[in-house]
Amino acid sequence: MFVRELALTDFRSWPQVELTLRPETTIFVGRNGFGKTNLLESLFYLATLRSHRVSSDAPLVRSGASQAVVRAAVENEGRELDVELTIAAQGANKAKVNTSPVRRTREILGILRAVLFAPEDLALVRGEPGERRRFADEIVVQRRPMAAASRADYDRVLRQRAALLKTAGAAIRRSSAEADSVMTTLDVWDDQLAQFSAEVTADRLAMVRELNPLVAQAYSSIAPHSRPAEVLYRSAAGPEVDESDGGPDSVEAIREVLQARLAEVRQKEIDRGVCLVGPHRDDLLLGLGDEPAKGFASHGESWSLALALRLACVELLRADGIEPVIMLDDVFAELDSARRQKLASFTAGAEQLLVTAAVGEDIPDEIRGRRVDVGTGEQDGQRCSVVLGDALIGEGGES
Repeated sequence: MFVRELALTDFRSWPQVELTLRPETTIFVGRNGFGKTNLLESLFYLATLRSHRVSSDAPLVRSGASQAVVRAAVENEGRELDVELTIAAQGANKAKVNTSPVRRTREILGILRAVLFAPEDLALVRGEPGERRRFADEIVVQRRPMAAASRADYDRVLRQRAALLKTAGAAIRRSSAEADSVMTTLDVWDDQLAQFSAEVTADRLAMVRELNPLVAQAYSSIAPHSRPAEVLYRSAAGPEVDESDGGPDSVEAIREVLQARLAEVRQKEIDRGVCLVGPHRDDLLLGLGDEPAKGFASHGESWSLALALRLACVELLRADGIEPVIMLDDVFAELDSARRQKLASFTAGAEQLLVTAAVGEDIPDEIRGRRVDVGTGEQDGQRCSVVLGDALIGEGGES
């Protein structure tokens, strides 16, 4: 799989750019803040419908514009699809496939599969549970795009149920009639929440079961003298869920556990006005030896584990017969020489490798390909990103 063409309009710092790419290594070089990361971010958004840097869409739209457009031609085993995504600063996004509008933007998921390594990945080890949940959902959806529907349904029900819980306590205190109405409505929302929670959780559990040995293997190769690494799932519903194998066959059993747990904590939820059980409360436990990585891993161990997580994602997709586009966002500057060499060796077989670097010297000598220089200009009184030129890096080319 590779991206043959990328075109952006009013995406971040790019008012307009059209790039022709090939199944090879392309290195985008430019000073920090010049917009090279934005190119990779646009492709990652097409692959996951999420940014790896921000949680909302508004920052993706260039200042002064009402929307941004990302268009790519993606070739996979001789078949090419054109996908176009319009990102609104306010309101709903829209998407097209081969110029035909699709009903829901999530219908473009699966056209492009990509794994992105970025400095932000350190938050997977040291950050809050939300970072790890987002990581889990990203890889689940890339492997099985239909899983995005369960996640969207869960988010919708969670919002509705959370809104009810915020007013439930006061309503119950006002009258018994209102109390009966609240409880009846909660029963309906609990049924739906348990079902969609079970579907999301089962997908995550199945993914973690497969990812764990790949992370352990990748980590041991990157840090052979460190402690063994593992990834485990931790559900807010308790160990009965954690011990499940995950996947479609476990959905009903997980749903029953979640339904019972919701009943147990209902009064606490009403008192506090928040949802206490569900995938939004779950976490991935990253361990090194007998200790959790968060709070106990050194800086080098944290980087090695973050890198191992991404390497494992690539292998997971490859095991499904998918060769993802691999993107490295200014990570070589963050790694020591041993980890640079490991990453360079691992990505050598990628069908398409896209790399950003502030200076060309940060790129290991083993990586050769096309170099695209990114600079800045001005349009409509605003600073913007521009392509300055490109050259071949390696034998017979420029360095």
